[in-house]
Amino acid sequence: MSAEIINGKQIAEDIKNELKDKVEHLVSAKGQPTLAVVLVGEDQASKVYVRNKKLACEYVGIRSLSYELPEATTQEEVLALVHELNERDDVHGILVQLPLPAHIDDDLVIMTIDPRKDVDGFHPINVGNLSIGHDGFVSCTPAGIIELMKRSQIEMSGKNCVIIGRSNIVGKPIAMLMLREHATVTVTHSRTKNLSQVCKQADILIVAIGRAKFVTKEFVKEGAVVIDVGINRDENGKLCGDVDFEDCVEVAGAITPVPKGVGPMTIAMLMSNCVKAYEKK
Repeated sequence: MSAEIINGKQIAEDIKNELKDKVEHLVSAKGQPTLAVVLVGEDQASKVYVRNKKLACEYVGIRSLSYELPEATTQEEVLALVHELNERDDVHGILVQLPLPAHIDDDLVIMTIDPRKDVDGFHPINVGNLSIGHDGFVSCTPAGIIELMKRSQIEMSGKNCVIIGRSNIVGKPIAMLMLREHATVTVTHSRTKNLSQVCKQADILIVAIGRAKFVTKEFVKEGAVVIDVGINRDENGKLCGDVDFEDCVEVAGAITPVPKGVGPMTIAMLMSNCVKAYEKK
């Protein structure tokens, strides 16, 4: 038996096409939805992400403003820019690309963004809203995972979900979202005892630990859904996930590949959050 391959790239395209139609109907006297992207420094991976976000904006019909600042930019200058963008009526979403250079406090910058424009879903107010089940922006990767499963007709209610990783960006928010979908959730991490046995109980296994090909078929129950959030390079420099795809595809019932799995969904959900911010305005 070989697993169903979940095509995140195709699902993300569908979402962007839906948003494109929506934006065409929305754009009226109140101007175009606008996303401001702030990039500080020369991190190459960040530059690629920012370029992909701009292309997605262009496709959907969202105006993007780009602020690419040198590495030496001070924290005060970044905060001043965020304050300015908060005040602008023609800016609906603000995204500060992380990680920031070491001399700038990521948390302080995130807390300075107006929660109503926090399309990344990282502001404590949005995180709090998620934890108590109120409406707010949900960070894009976890939101993308839920959408991916819904559109692939994967039943979440009553299922046993195991998450590997407890980061603020993926592990914790996806745990909250899976609870919202009525799954029974276990969050595991580097200190979890008998990790592979715990994972083998999962109907849905979500892997976000940043270790290339860490999860092998020993972790996967026959027929389980495996969602791979990792983006790594293998020994040959080839893009791979946290899951050993070739090994697990024989055991899983459904699996996301890397690339073309969760990655495109993250950007699609960012576009969705931007349109939501615009509608709320």
